[in-house]
Amino acid sequence: MNAAVLPEHSGLPAQVWLASRSPRRRELLQTLGLQVQVFLAQNTPEAEALEAPFENEDPLLYVQRVTQLKLNAALKAMREQEISGLVLAADTTVALNGNILGKPQNAAEGLQMLQSLSNNTHEVHTAVAGAWLNKNGAVDAEKNTVQTSHVEFALLPETFIHAYIASGEPFDKAGAYGIQGIAGQYVRHISGSHSGIMGLPLFETSELMRHIQTVAQATKRID
Repeated sequence: MNAAVLPEHSGLPAQVWLASRSPRRRELLQTLGLQVQVFLAQNTPEAEALEAPFENEDPLLYVQRVTQLKLNAALKAMREQEISGLVLAADTTVALNGNILGKPQNAAEGLQMLQSLSNNTHEVHTAVAGAWLNKNGAVDAEKNTVQTSHVEFALLPETFIHAYIASGEPFDKAGAYGIQGIAGQYVRHISGSHSGIMGLPLFETSELMRHIQTVAQATKRID
């Protein structure tokens, strides 16, 4: 029987708390062999309020700001519940010509987004922030990163756009599409990170976790 590759073999922690509702982020972390515990600091309305952009906010600054807010909220709730360990927060936004394309609120908005992305190239920014919270409620290490990919769509047929919207898939996804779903058949080219476009860039996230664990270990207070 072949031996398993464990997280410790690549310098990763065995377990991580994930402050995200995204099943895609959880699944991506699990591909690294990690035990992933989902920790939600806010209910849905509160979480959505954190993601509200400022007027004319730069997409790159927006995704970093929101991710830090999510991490701060998770740390506060973990202290209240006396939970310790490594926690990750993340946010993904789609940007076209400097404009943020969030999750469509209705079919008309989804239609407009998909039509604007059709036969065009857009950016996908995914920010990740992590921290190691010790048993005394102090942060031993903290780090954040952001990854940007460029995605080029071929021409999206109108029949596909309408059927895709009717399927309901676009409504919980930034930019009204998921590259891992059926819309992926129209992605002509990507430059960047496929996992980042899905919601969590594995290379950058792994580097972040290794850094946080190393710094936390250096404090000799790691839990």
